[in-house]
Amino acid sequence: MNRMISRATAEQLLQQILDLGLPTHYDYEKHRLILLDEQENEQVSFRLPLTTPPLQNLSLPQAQLVQYVILLIQAGNCAMGYFEDGVNLNHKVFRSYMVRKKQGKSQIKYLKTKGKSRAGSRVRLGETAEFFENINGRLQEYFERHEIHRIALSCSKTLLPYLYDSKTATPFHKRDERLFKIPKHVHTPIYEVMMNTNRFLQRGELLYEPIHQPLITQLLPENLNEEPEEEDEFEPEEMDDMEEPE
Repeated sequence: MNRMISRATAEQLLQQILDLGLPTHYDYEKHRLILLDEQENEQVSFRLPLTTPPLQNLSLPQAQLVQYVILLIQAGNCAMGYFEDGVNLNHKVFRSYMVRKKQGKSQIKYLKTKGKSRAGSRVRLGETAEFFENINGRLQEYFERHEIHRIALSCSKTLLPYLYDSKTATPFHKRDERLFKIPKHVHTPIYEVMMNTNRFLQRGELLYEPIHQPLITQLLPENLNEEPEEEDEFEPEEMDDMEEPE
């Protein structure tokens, strides 16, 4: 079973868990708190909002403005943005001619079976290289201007090598501890999909078996008010495009 809870409720729940001194384990990579039984078996997985700072020594984190990047990549489509405390301050959408129209298959996947002899294939490969260079160029701007605490990423394993091996370097390495794999299927990356993903990441999520429902009921009493999800009041303007080298 799973249950999504608002950011405010997640903060109250975290406070209650720590106040009760329940046996727990914090998983930094997945930003979740695992509730354990007396034999240290997992009972409940509590994914914290991305806006909640990492837990230190299983104590309530000090108030901190969490600054993060959301990066969503699929073949020929990318949506990315810089966020502070859940608010999107900059965003960019990239599109590229990477998909073979008739087969609906990306040129990268096609290469594994048919090669790259045709002119159209060479064009798509060139577009692919430029696609990832543009992505990394914008990432570099974010990392130069801001201290980034987390990198929320959704990208297939097939495309990851093209991200990290681009001529324009990625401002983080593939094993960077700040990387956070988004635990959710992401549709074709556009601005609206990125903002929906951000709303998801601002909420907490409880995963548990039905047998542990009494514990959930204890931790989340019925009179605990849930805050409705907030809608974005405006769409921030994109940053000016970087000049292309001659």
